[in-house]
Amino acid sequence: MDARQSTRRANTPRAVSQHEAAQDPSSGHFRVLTLFDESTSTAYAARNMVSGCLQDWGLGDMVDDARLVVSELVGNVVHHAVPDDCLTRPGAARKIDVLVKAWPGWLFIGVADEDSTPPDLPVREFVSPELVGDFSEALLPDRGRGLLIIQRLADAVWWSPKGPGGKTVWCRFDLDGTT
Repeated sequence: MDARQSTRRANTPRAVSQHEAAQDPSSGHFRVLTLFDESTSTAYAARNMVSGCLQDWGLGDMVDDARLVVSELVGNVVHHAVPDDCLTRPGAARKIDVLVKAWPGWLFIGVADEDSTPPDLPVREFVSPELVGDFSEALLPDRGRGLLIIQRLADAVWWSPKGPGGKTVWCRFDLDGTT
């Protein structure tokens, strides 16, 4: 066998079973849970789904931060989102999609709702904590603290419009070689 044949065989992908592919983090992972805001356990279900995904994918060290992030994002939908007229009848349950994506080096969490109004993403701190002294409470905004918490935990936070109406708020965690 010459060097060319050896190289060709080394670069030929081998067939893997669906189970092997699902467990291989280099292929990435993706799960979606659709919830309807008609239950007091909406955030609870979202937290449990995210926890289960991360445990299954070997990202157990991310569970606490991810649970807090998804709680804040789902809570924002429950308390603040008003569905666009074209999507939900008045008084109907609001649809919430929780998306979790793991890719080598990153974990993405997105929460989609039916309100196309952009979220009020807080601006990063622009006042030095040394200048505030004993009055650090004065720096807390009246609203948007949940998104501020998410910004502190995640490496990036953004939003994107969704289809004919609605939006998805995303956050990204950079994984240090764990995936």
